[in-house]
Amino acid sequence: FADALKVMYNAEKRGKRQVLIRPVSKVVIKFLQVMMKHGYIGEFELIDDHRGGKIVVELNGRLNKCGVISPRFNLEVDEIEDWVGR
Repeated sequence: FADALKVMYNAEKRGKRQVLIRPVSKVVIKFLQVMMKHGYIGEFELIDDHRGGKIVVELNGRLNKCGVISPRFNLEVDEIEDWVGR
């Protein structure tokens, strides 16, 4: 999960329009759906290669910074701002 976010962030910094994420998990897919709903990324396509799977994500230039909060704390939406500065 952390690797997928890092790959997207690095590709965004380099000005790429697409990025390939692998391997795929249900957590990554759900997170990408939330990012797409809020407009941070464009469409993404799941490629089933009968291994770990791959996702091709369309980047739209709106991604500033993304990363994981480790360890994974349970947060409410209004508590996220407290964690952004850390």
